[in-house]
Amino acid sequence: ACSPAFDWRTVANSDNGYTIDLPAKPGNDQRTVQIDGTPMQMAMQTAEAGDAVFAVGTVMLPNDDETTQRAVLEFLRTGLAHNVGAAPVTHAVQIPLAAGGQVLGLEMKVSGEAGSQHESRTVYARLAARGRHVYQAAIITSKPLQQEQIDQFFSSFHLY
Repeated sequence: ACSPAFDWRTVANSDNGYTIDLPAKPGNDQRTVQIDGTPMQMAMQTAEAGDAVFAVGTVMLPNDDETTQRAVLEFLRTGLAHNVGAAPVTHAVQIPLAAGGQVLGLEMKVSGEAGSQHESRTVYARLAARGRHVYQAAIITSKPLQQEQIDQFFSSFHLY
């Protein structure tokens, strides 16, 4: 059922509190982002397969205040859409918890042009906040992706 470009493996990230299936061995990166004037650490796990990049970003919050969570969710939502010059339209989605239950999250799909070459890109993303973390699970692709690949990625995304 999987094409050779997709070598799915479950990645458990205990430090940041999630598990997800990625289509290749992930790389890791971390950087500081400025959100509403506050520097916050963002950890990224990324894997490339075919013409797509699959990524999970985790922003570590200074507190678990709902106002802070909302500000970071909005920063990520608008940032993803801005990257392709699109309006950030989202709808509610339930993000499962590994121990059972779920948290309310946002889901979005935006398409547009990215980069200096104005290449066509589609971004699929789910965003959620839990405690002192805000999560961004995203697929950025230049060509249409099979729905089963999208489903594999998002249905495997569970928070601790």
